[in-house]
Amino acid sequence: MQCAQRPLYQRFLPEAGGTSAHVWKFSLEFGGRRPRHFHDEPEINLIVSGSATFGIGDLVVEARAGELLAFPAGQDHALLDTSADLYLFAIGLSPQLSAEALRTERHSMGVPAHVRLPAAELKPLISQAGAIVDEFGRAQQVAELWQRMAWLRQRHAVRLGGGLHALTRRALALLSDEPRLERDALAKALRASPCALSRYFHNDLGTTLVQYRTRLRLLRMIRAFDEGEGELKRAASAAGFGSYSQCHRVFQAELGCSPRAFFSSDLRERMQSAYAG
Repeated sequence: MQCAQRPLYQRFLPEAGGTSAHVWKFSLEFGGRRPRHFHDEPEINLIVSGSATFGIGDLVVEARAGELLAFPAGQDHALLDTSADLYLFAIGLSPQLSAEALRTERHSMGVPAHVRLPAAELKPLISQAGAIVDEFGRAQQVAELWQRMAWLRQRHAVRLGGGLHALTRRALALLSDEPRLERDALAKALRASPCALSRYFHNDLGTTLVQYRTRLRLLRMIRAFDEGEGELKRAASAAGFGSYSQCHRVFQAELGCSPRAFFSSDLRERMQSAYAG
């Protein structure tokens, strides 16, 4: 199917009920780990107990009880190791619902984060997440939890291990609106050196700017097709690819298959159902 090192595309949201927001739980008791993957939905992991080691791009991050990790859309990540008592909630929303929930602060969930929460603020979050975990049709309640988490992220903005560089933060905001921006055009808009932009971006995300931008366009193409574009060339154009052949090359490089194989065979569902180990 894929080479082991290549991240899989695995949507965060379950297909059942067409839900636009969901809260999952994870512990060793409840099942296996996902392989390294990425998806269109921004995601937050809230560590309730124990500890975990995450691979985020080519970075390795340790997280403990009381900490919150955020992954923007397109950021590949994997749970590499856990303590025996790990328990966490994974919360995700569709990009549209996240933007609606956050309104003027809609870019805040497009930025990676790793923050520690005080016990007094952690306890209500755990209670709120626990009341809706694994339930369908609770998008409004998940959106309210999302808003609360966004506010707490801003309040405890010091990122464990150091903060994001301003260029990375601003680049992520621009790319979320226009992923077809080339590196030089992006650097020009930010009044920065292209080399400096690439360096800070890679240091902060563990993923190169070029690869991240390419992945956002791939995700936009998948979304366009799923939302009814219906024709591969039109979906590729809507995602900002200069040609269908370019889109084909990106699919092959990122997912190990052609767009036609992805959408017209069971390969997509086999990717979705894959577990690590």
